[in-house]
Formats: sequence, C-alpha cells, structure tokens
Amino acid sequence: MTRPVTVVTGGSRGIGAATCLRLAADGHDVVVGYVRDLAAAEEVAEGVRGVGGRCVTVRVDTSVEADVERLFGTAEEEVGAVTGLVNNAGVTGPLGRLADTDTADLRRVVDVNLLGTLLCARRAAQLMAPRGEGVIVNVSSAAATLGSPGDYVHYAATKAAVDALTLGLAKELGPDGIRVNAVAPGMIDTEMHAAMGDPDRAHRASAAIPLRRPGQAEEVAAAVAWLMSPDASYTTGAVLRVSGGR
Repeated sequence: MTRPVTVVTGGSRGIGAATCLRLAADGHDVVVGYVRDLAAAEEVAEGVRGVGGRCVTVRVDTSVEADVERLFGTAEEEVGAVTGLVNNAGVTGPLGRLADTDTADLRRVVDVNLLGTLLCARRAAQLMAPRGEGVIVNVSSAAATLGSPGDYVHYAATKAAVDALTLGLAKELGPDGIRVNAVAPGMIDTEMHAAMGDPDRAHRASAAIPLRRPGQAEEVAAAVAWLMSPDASYTTGAVLRVSGGR
C-alpha cells in the first residue's frame, strides 16, 4: 500500500513533534513544518526516519501565503501527493488581560492561529479535492469554550474560529471525500507555558482538572492519529476534546 503523506505544521516541538512521531509509527511519511528551530525539526525528522518513514523539514510561517505554497510544493515534490494535514502551528502571546495586550500581539495570534490555519486548509483542499480523498485535522483548544479570562481571551477567540472552520469545511469538503476534524487539547505539559512566561502553569492547574493532572503531548497525538486513520472513516466535523474532563 502507498504510505499516507501528512503535512504537520508547528511540527518541531510539543504536540506537533509528538504527532509527527506517532503518525510515522502508524505508517505515515511526514513533512515537518517549523518556524525557527531547525535543529529541533531535524531531530523530529530523524525520529520519523528511525521508524521507516520518509521525512523532510520545511521552514514556514503559516501566516504568509508564499510560505504555505512552498510548504505544500516541497511536500509534493520531495515526498509525494499530500493526503493529510495537521494544522498545529499556533501562538498565544504573553499571558494577561485583553485590556493590557499589545495590538502587535493580537495581530500575530490572529494571523497564525486563524489566517495560517485557513491558508493551509485551503491549499490542502486544492490538492486533495481533485484526488477525491484526504484528511485534515485542526488543532483547536479547550480555551475555545472556556474563554480563558485573564490569560488570553484573544487566543480563545481564534480557537473558537477554528472550531467553526472545522465544522463548515467538513460539510463543504465531504462530497469531495475529504474528512475534516479537530482536537481540542486542554492543559498540556509542553514548553509553550515557558514561552508564555509561566513554566509551572500546567501543573498548578491540576486541581481544576477532573483527572487532576495536565495532559501529555503524546495523548493529544494519539487523538490526532485516530482522526487521521481509517478507523475514523465516518467521522467528520467533530471536535474531539482531550482535556482531562475540563
């Protein structure tokens, strides 16, 4: 059988890196999109190759249309026809109240989390629809329904938009044989919290989580892998919450 070819944006760390490795273990060839850390992206690529997958890394700012075109162009030229997309690239900006958030931070969060997701989904649809098959999984967030007051309501707003995109695009692309779903992680123990300036945030939140712990990137990757797999062949338009009950 031909191996699936899956593009993973934000694939050099955290949930993205875990997803690349899980998909490779499940038989995918992987294209790792990354924005700045080439060494981390190459480490993920080596992990993919270590379990028999083909892999290339592509530096991409998903909010830039030309970068997105180059990402998918490289995937098709160097790996093969793209059959899957994991829209994982995202940013939060600094923690804080909306009233105190700089306009530049607001714009970057919207550009990456929403525009970038739209650009990647559009390019994937353009490639997949004529072939009559494909799978898109968007990485949303439990913040989309919790609102994240005092932390990043702007981030939550973009993820709510991703949920709406997932539902609408699933209905739009279903007749073309393309499934579109999302995962909505809760508090996951990744380096994202340190990047926001609060490295212990995930563990401090444990008391408010019914399972009393933060999640691991591999647990989210497992949900993504299921949605990408034939086992989810009748699942589209779903937002699968992976949040420990919160």
